[in-house]
Amino acid sequence: MAVDLGRFGVWHQADKWGPELAAGVEQAGYGALWIGASPAADLRDAEVLLASTSSVVVGTSIVNLWKDDAAPVAESYHRLEEEHPGRFVLGVGIGHPERDREYKSPYESIVDYLDALDDGKVPVDRRMLAALGPRVLKLSAERTAGALPYLTTPEHTRRARETLGSRALLVPEQKVLLETDDEIARAVARDYLASYLKLSNYTSNLKRLGYSDEDIDNGGSDELVDTLVLHGTAVEIAEGLQAHLDAGADQVVVQQLGKEGPDLLPGYEALATVLI
Repeated sequence: MAVDLGRFGVWHQADKWGPELAAGVEQAGYGALWIGASPAADLRDAEVLLASTSSVVVGTSIVNLWKDDAAPVAESYHRLEEEHPGRFVLGVGIGHPERDREYKSPYESIVDYLDALDDGKVPVDRRMLAALGPRVLKLSAERTAGALPYLTTPEHTRRARETLGSRALLVPEQKVLLETDDEIARAVARDYLASYLKLSNYTSNLKRLGYSDEDIDNGGSDELVDTLVLHGTAVEIAEGLQAHLDAGADQVVVQQLGKEGPDLLPGYEALATVLI
């Protein structure tokens, strides 16, 4: 890939990012800042983060193809590339049938969208694809720089690497919570996971990994919650993040729970002393 992502990145929805957090995360040594929750086609949220930093990569994870047509997204990509050469990665993907009324044939819709990005001259090595199942993982290796799995486990990372082969990038997201009290950590984690564990894209993937309905229902079993949201000290969390790298990830994208805005920075700095 033309862009070096580094081994660790940070993921947040746009409303949690801001110039102060972006600059601090870059200074702490993370290689990429990822914007979640369907950033708009104008990519202004990415533009703000690029302008607030000097060299770190900024990516979308992900632009929702049901929400925004490829043509304006491609135009915005070229604007950012002109303003901040070599620093932006366009992550795209499908939404969820429970949330997107226009949801239809996911695979063919993704292919059509990638075709439109081709027409818009968005380079293959500067775009990535949200992917969980084998078919879309293979597509991400064939038509983009690689895959952006969300809400997964090191076992999924291992299987995804086998599916992708050795050349495609694999960048899984991992939630973390700097909290050593198991009961407090699991309560925070279950509250955050509640909506995700009702979405079929994620629950189907977890079942492919061997989790049962009992693991997923009623807020999630302790085993599942502890895997999806690593908690403990910075050293303990670092061990869990390393498991993704050992399983074949190129970069692990960290999403810290339990804080807001600039209050997140001390946690990322603490993790960076162990990770980077």
